[in-house]
Amino acid sequence: MTNTQITLIQIDNYGPWTVTPEPRREVDLQTLQSRLYADLSQLFGNREGYVFFTRFDNMIAVTNGLDADDHALIQESVSNRYPVTISLGVETDASPANALGTATEHLQEAGSAQDAARTEVLRGDPLAEADRTDEDVQIAHFDVNDATGKYTDQLNEYDSFIQIEQGYASLMKHMREEHDGLSFFVGGDNIIAVCPAMDGDAYQSAIDHVREDVGVDLKVGVGRARTAQAAGMDAKHALETCRHEETTVEFR
Repeated sequence: MTNTQITLIQIDNYGPWTVTPEPRREVDLQTLQSRLYADLSQLFGNREGYVFFTRFDNMIAVTNGLDADDHALIQESVSNRYPVTISLGVETDASPANALGTATEHLQEAGSAQDAARTEVLRGDPLAEADRTDEDVQIAHFDVNDATGKYTDQLNEYDSFIQIEQGYASLMKHMREEHDGLSFFVGGDNIIAVCPAMDGDAYQSAIDHVREDVGVDLKVGVGRARTAQAAGMDAKHALETCRHEETTVEFR
């Protein structure tokens, strides 16, 4: 059984801030969002976590191994560097989607995302060290078969992007609805999914679904470990096995 710790990262009062005292330039907002994501990726990454940007004002992290003090230090670092603050909801579950749902409820119960009085909330109980195992996190790293040959070297960039995004959207919906997994586009033709305990048949079924749904061919490497980064590296190595052996699903 997996035991995935999920942290929801939410910028406090972000919508009103973007138009106060008057609407801010979009280029400045995009710069802030991208820099904040980069800093959070490093702050959580230095502690073996993964961060995914989703809508940028909300981000999702896999944080097995981070305790309440780690989360509080990250909040402090952000408040020292940025004109905005972040609130964090933390929860652990065998189902990544259920963990995210409860982490979201922690913040919703503390107040609206656009409530100026709700700042730097930290709620939820991180997984105790005594309860952790070496199989808590299952990470699947998908990529598109021959994306360069099929898309990058054949189509203009925008049409290539459409093809990749269609594959991502199909996989994201399938993994969420069928397995309570959370899938994230991470650039190029790569998708990382945080999964419950799934076997090879389940991953093959997901690949078959995407091919039948939108005509995009995928392969996947799967890793399982104590932290997101360790599981992710195992998934990358398993994906390399797929490339060398011309297989579609590999575990490590």
